[in-house]
Amino acid sequence: MSDKTYKVPTMADMTSQGESPEVLFWVGCAGSFDDRYKAVTQAFVKILNKVGVSFAVLGPEETCTGDPARRAGNEFLFQMQAMSNIQVLNGYNVKKIVTACPHCFNTIKNEYPALGGNYEVIHHSVFLQQLINDGKVTLKGGGEFKGRKITFHDSCYLGRANNVYEAPRKVLEALDAELVEMKRCKTKGLCCGAGGAQMFKDAEPGDKEVNIERTEEALETKADTIAVGCPFCMTMMSDGVKNKEREADVKVKDLAELIAEAEGL
Repeated sequence: MSDKTYKVPTMADMTSQGESPEVLFWVGCAGSFDDRYKAVTQAFVKILNKVGVSFAVLGPEETCTGDPARRAGNEFLFQMQAMSNIQVLNGYNVKKIVTACPHCFNTIKNEYPALGGNYEVIHHSVFLQQLINDGKVTLKGGGEFKGRKITFHDSCYLGRANNVYEAPRKVLEALDAELVEMKRCKTKGLCCGAGGAQMFKDAEPGDKEVNIERTEEALETKADTIAVGCPFCMTMMSDGVKNKEREADVKVKDLAELIAEAEGL
């Protein structure tokens, strides 16, 4: 993030100045290293900067939450990674964490407490909804999104695992777009095919990839934007749209990117 318009302090920087941020932004592996999801990190940071939220990142002190290791069955590696992160978080006396990854969100919120890591953990869809409700993000009629069709794909770890269904939809409604639901949505939503560490292994025998099935459901809505709130879903839905050769007219975007665009950031 070399662009001078970004202001991304680290916990180490703030602590050395005797300050502590309101929230820790947990960037996650995808938000740090995946070229596509880096854009989501940047969009979210632009929003945080614009509304004046006091935040910091761990920077080089942040490592993987251990979610893929645990899902793949390597409990020893998960506990090593989790304990390392908890030690750092507790060392900085972190209380509130916001992240754009449902996998990080679920792991830190539901699995870290058993290892001594107790924090208020918020997914960025809920955080964005709060900013809109508080009038800090004021979308002027949705701008370029007014009247456009958007469908939202529920991430498993956000929806069924943590019951977060309304926040992302409220964020999209604020864009003044027409929200069109897929046949399988909310509690009956279909997985993109990447969760549970499936992202990192070869496909099993079958007649269709899960992400192709899900992409077909999204395309049936005739939406020109497929909104997501998860890096795994972003990859799988984008690959599905490419497979269907619809990249020219259907875009896959994160909630933060849509809000940043509507705000002209």
